Amino acid sequence: MTKKIKEPNFTQLTNLAAEKLGTNAISCSDDFFAPMHNLVKDGRGIFIADKYTENGKWMDGWESRRKRTPGNDWCIIKLGVPGIIDGVDIDTNHFLGNHPPHASLEGCHLHANQRVEEARIEWQEILPKSPLEAGAHNFYAIESPKCFTHLRLNIFPDGGVARLKVYGQAFKDWGLIGPKDEIDLAAAVNGGQAVLCNDMFFSHMQNLIMPGRGVNMGDGWETKRNRTPGNVDWVIIKLAHVGEIKKVIIDTAHFKGNFPDSAMIEGCNFSGTNDPNLKKANWKTLLPQSKLSADKVHEFEDEINPIGAITHVKLNIYPDGGISRLRVIGTIK
Repeated sequence: MTKKIKEPNFTQLTNLAAEKLGTNAISCSDDFFAPMHNLVKDGRGIFIADKYTENGKWMDGWESRRKRTPGNDWCIIKLGVPGIIDGVDIDTNHFLGNHPPHASLEGCHLHANQRVEEARIEWQEILPKSPLEAGAHNFYAIESPKCFTHLRLNIFPDGGVARLKVYGQAFKDWGLIGPKDEIDLAAAVNGGQAVLCNDMFFSHMQNLIMPGRGVNMGDGWETKRNRTPGNVDWVIIKLAHVGEIKKVIIDTAHFKGNFPDSAMIEGCNFSGTNDPNLKKANWKTLLPQSKLSADKVHEFEDEINPIGAITHVKLNIYPDGGISRLRVIGTIK
């Protein structure tokens, strides 16, 4: 039986290194056995026993050749959205006889028009050289208040890493947003966070606020079938900025036989810091309970109640099921 690992609290934050946010691996010292771009893909990576390439065993990760000279291998990641990092997972899943014994992580902040190869980068160490276990999550908390746009993963001396997950808070320059500009205040790229839910058996709540439409049924938030009469499943999202909501979009893309019958959205202005206390907040109805359909974008504007400036929204679904995306459009206050 596989040992279940208790994940740190920071893994509930947005993975700033997710490919779906626009993150790219842009350069590396070597990726002879497996390409660097795998580092930012979703999931943990898979293993196919008898799959090979012309260079050797196919691996779902980034893997350099065996190093025969001094030094170490490295890979530079451009984050899809700048952010402040709370923790990382250097995942060596399926890398057993070929994982790096140690790794470190450095970061920098470049302006939008700067390129790594053209800039004189002053890399800041955010994770010192640290041991890695084979075929495992390697979680490390990060204590840096700085905002980073690029990361450099160093491995010592060589080997393979399946995925790099970088958990934290996206940074948005709100000084560029006018008081009448309408923006998706729930979007992960703007700093929105899914912070609490009663169930995410099939897929993670953070998917709700990712860019674009879901690519499949697994790319959304889906609860298990609930047999309790009158059941309501729910998820709470912390908005990126205090705002007044003008429009809500609920997308059930790919959910055909398992979409919720209906949904209702509440809002609150919560000044506390303890997420569990949100359940006792003064919730007001933003969107009354409304019918949903399969595999469809539902837009609600006239139905929105003017409840004032809020910090959080709570999506309630009746009785259970899956939602692909939630958009909460409003103006900042």
